[in-house]
Amino acid sequence: MILPIVAYGHPVLRKECEDITPGYPGLSQLIADMWETMYHTNGVGLAAPQVNRPARIFVVDTEQIVEGFDDEDRKRYPDEKPVKRIFINAHIVETTGEPWAYNEGCLSIPKIREDIKRPEHVRLRYVDEQFVAHEEDFHGITARVILHEYDHIEGKLFIDYLPQLKKRLLKKRLEDISKGRIKVDYRMMLPK
Repeated sequence: MILPIVAYGHPVLRKECEDITPGYPGLSQLIADMWETMYHTNGVGLAAPQVNRPARIFVVDTEQIVEGFDDEDRKRYPDEKPVKRIFINAHIVETTGEPWAYNEGCLSIPKIREDIKRPEHVRLRYVDEQFVAHEEDFHGITARVILHEYDHIEGKLFIDYLPQLKKRLLKKRLEDISKGRIKVDYRMMLPK
């Protein structure tokens, strides 16, 4: 089922999410719905808070980004392989590498894109949908997408990395999003 995307201003987007157990109600259906919702909205990642669930779950599929690499991207990350993965109870072990800027957007903050600096590499501890533990390194675009989605389960948004002046300049557009005064090709859940 395609779920509505929570719009900027909804309190669930600022909530630090709790780890879940294998008995989390409706987990398999939630994961299936998150994949369906992400693909329907043309996203490359989706975190549970974005569908109004304060759980430490996010899904990532970087295939369309990696396939769309230009020559510059291919030179910078020649070994980048697409990743399609479910991350449950993710926790960062470490980030390394030189922070680099990339133009990011967010389904919860539609029609706003900004250059955000993030580290090149992330080491992540997480469990998969069978609750098998993993600790894995990710780099490049994949690390960026993971860090963006990880921020969601920590109650952070990509706009939090912007300078104060830029945030002030976006204030009206953000208010419009939270009031539903924006056209998107997917359903949104507005703050109450």
